[in-house]
Amino acid sequence: QVQLVESGGGLVQAGGSLGLSCAASRTIFSINSMGWYRQAPGKQRELVAAITGGGSTNYADSVKGRFTISRDNAKNTLYLQMNSLKPEDTAVYYCNAYPPIAVWGQGTQVTVSS
Repeated sequence: QVQLVESGGGLVQAGGSLGLSCAASRTIFSINSMGWYRQAPGKQRELVAAITGGGSTNYADSVKGRFTISRDNAKNTLYLQMNSLKPEDTAVYYCNAYPPIAVWGQGTQVTVSS
């Protein structure tokens, strides 16, 4: 069964930190690359960061130097550490394969107050 469950979101002040987790079914995690995506109100969903099975990463310019993506292949879990958060980081965050498959989880809300 295909499953993606995101957690760890919340409300934080600008400059603060949050850590997100994504428990993925093995069916999805066995796909080489995984990614974190986000969708802000009124905007399209965008890729935030991606990681290959070997650990190579890439980031959107807007989060470089502030966010860190990682994965635990033994636990089928994807992580996103977010530091120096800004109000413009406010969005619902999702994990998925990279490129994404058609199935999405419910996401986790991240709200950054100014």
